[in-house]
Amino acid sequence: MSWTRRLLAILAALAAVLLVAPAAQAHEERPVTLPDGTGSVPAHRAGEPDLLVCKSDRADFEHRISGFPDALRSRNLKLFDRCQKSGYRHLQQAVDAVTGPGKNIAILPGLYEEEPSLPAPTGECSRLKAPDSQLGYQILSYAQQAKCPHNQNLVAILGKKDLQIEGTGAERTDVVIDAKYRKLNAIRADGSDGVYFKNFTAQRTTFNSLYILAQDGFVIDDVLTRWNDEYGFLTFASDHGLYKNCESYGNGDSGIYPGSASDINDGYGYRVPRYSIEITGCHSHHNMVGYSGTAGDSVYVHDNEFDHNMGGASMDSAFPGHPGLPQNHARFERNLIHDNNADYYPYVADGTCAKPPVERGYENGVVCPQISMPPGTGIITAGGNWNIYENNWVYGQRRAAFFLSAVPAFIRGESALGKQTDTSHHNRYANNHLGTDKAGNVRPNRTDVWWDGQGDGNCWQSDAGPSTPRSLPACGDDRGAVTGRTDRLMGEPVKLAQLLVCADYNVQARRLPAGCDWYGARGIERIELQAALGIALVLVLVGGVLWWRRLRSSRLATAASVLGLIGLGLDVAGSTMGLAAGYLPAVALLLTGLWWTGIGLVLRRRGRPGLGWTTVVLGALTLLDALDKGVFMIPWIPLSPAWVRGLLGVVWVVWAVVAAARHGEREAGRASDGGDAEGAGTQPGADGGAGAEQGADRASDAAPGGAPDRVPAAGTGRAPAPAPDGTPPPAPSDPATEGDAS
Repeated sequence: MSWTRRLLAILAALAAVLLVAPAAQAHEERPVTLPDGTGSVPAHRAGEPDLLVCKSDRADFEHRISGFPDALRSRNLKLFDRCQKSGYRHLQQAVDAVTGPGKNIAILPGLYEEEPSLPAPTGECSRLKAPDSQLGYQILSYAQQAKCPHNQNLVAILGKKDLQIEGTGAERTDVVIDAKYRKLNAIRADGSDGVYFKNFTAQRTTFNSLYILAQDGFVIDDVLTRWNDEYGFLTFASDHGLYKNCESYGNGDSGIYPGSASDINDGYGYRVPRYSIEITGCHSHHNMVGYSGTAGDSVYVHDNEFDHNMGGASMDSAFPGHPGLPQNHARFERNLIHDNNADYYPYVADGTCAKPPVERGYENGVVCPQISMPPGTGIITAGGNWNIYENNWVYGQRRAAFFLSAVPAFIRGESALGKQTDTSHHNRYANNHLGTDKAGNVRPNRTDVWWDGQGDGNCWQSDAGPSTPRSLPACGDDRGAVTGRTDRLMGEPVKLAQLLVCADYNVQARRLPAGCDWYGARGIERIELQAALGIALVLVLVGGVLWWRRLRSSRLATAASVLGLIGLGLDVAGSTMGLAAGYLPAVALLLTGLWWTGIGLVLRRRGRPGLGWTTVVLGALTLLDALDKGVFMIPWIPLSPAWVRGLLGVVWVVWAVVAAARHGEREAGRASDGGDAEGAGTQPGADGGAGAEQGADRASDAAPGGAPDRVPAAGTGRAPAPAPDGTPPPAPSDPATEGDAS
């Protein structure tokens, strides 16, 4: 890294510290290491089960299977008779009876509440020494989980190898494992390589329905999870995993969460040897987000449907304690991602989510969002690298199809300077079907792309519709080919301010940030509109005073000021949600840049070279910013022109105010006593010479085409001499009426 880029990286990291709010920890677990990768995806075994689980009520059982096909009904009746003789009444009892690898457990249709697992811990299990998570539960070690398996789990599968658990019903809802909101997890499989789950439902927990941790080899096949505080499916620090034909809904975080999937492709580009987890044929809907994955590395997600959530899918590097950060190498193909416009934040605002889980109404559609996220978004990537999004149908989102932002490394607990800008690189969005469904019907997204602007090698398909910025680097036919490639250390300042405001969310404290439209702010309540309006008012006030007191006699300055007034108005309009993704913000910058350039040229001619040249440079930067946002992103620059323009704009405002104020003080002095202190060009003024300023002003405006040496010097107190023929001299002009009283 060159010294210039190193310096900019330092500045970027410092700015990020100021602009990014501390993140909460969505999922906290004991320290784990990723598998060594020697395992494999287990295959389904279709033979007769080794162990059976059923209930005792035959009448209830026969009622449950009465609508089954004849063959399946007959099989279940035989299994029920066998189970009554040698089976178990609770799933945990069957799991505990497994003594070796390769066993099959069959669960017969019924409701399994696992009553022996429900009581609160007693004895030593009630006095375990372990750190508390931010959500209040203890972060137990594996040994503590084994010693007290039901402190947190309804069913605990610990160290069982190649275990298969399968429901025998016609549908996955025929077998239901219900934690009744009394345990963190309905089923926890921990260190149990080769586990295979099939054809049942797990529900109603204070964290996860089905939790798979630290495993090399697992399959989730035709399983439903629902109504959980956090996740439906949570797999963590695992490899050789397969989700297929699954469904999840009613979860406060995500339906499907492959967090810290094995980081096997770190160091590769787009071409990788394999993926650690595959997700296919699943349907995740009516959650906070359909799919999420902090450190969701090397996950292949294809042919799924994510709909009617607040967000379709997300992957991030925003939470510490997850092996494999920063997130990298997810691949999304042929997914249906549509209509993710749910808004569950009102349930936090009205106190519903502050009630005990059993009273919240999850079964009636209530969802309690656990973290901050922008509703109405298809795919969110917050700090990911080398992700591929191709050939997906993304439509009907009220905010954006794709949302990409960077996350500095200190958020995940890494302070090394060189890592602070190591996210949001080489993400490829190509050949997706944006704004149309599979039948070809037009279902537009409000915005196809929202990007903060940070990162290297990111690209989008050339037919993307409304986007912010409006100009985007374009993907080539080959992966890695990018037209208009950029490499920036920080995102746009206004967007970072928005992310800062919106990140200050806490479901436990019922804190929904004001000013953020994620939580319902509209119109003038939005931080973007407030910022645009505030800046516009300051510039109109300062620019108006400057024009009135120094520049109103200049046609160029007047015309430029009119353009600036229009540009500032358009900038305010362009900050609204409906217009931010079009060309209007770039047009606003164009007009504002012309204003600054025009008045800067006039100021330079009127003896204000310092302020004049500063204003011209500010105009040039604003024009570059318009080019950057509306035509093409300027390559080779490590920061957006908006950063330099904003900093220089602060200097300009102060300088312009001082210049206008001092000018007024001089005029007041002249009006009171004739002002003998300043000679005609002999006494230096505030800008390096009042006399030089006067001469320039008069040469250009006061007496065009005349002889300036016949015009008396201002401030001398001498009346002009009469003409030789006795004609009285002309009355001196009123400086205030000339528009420039230098």
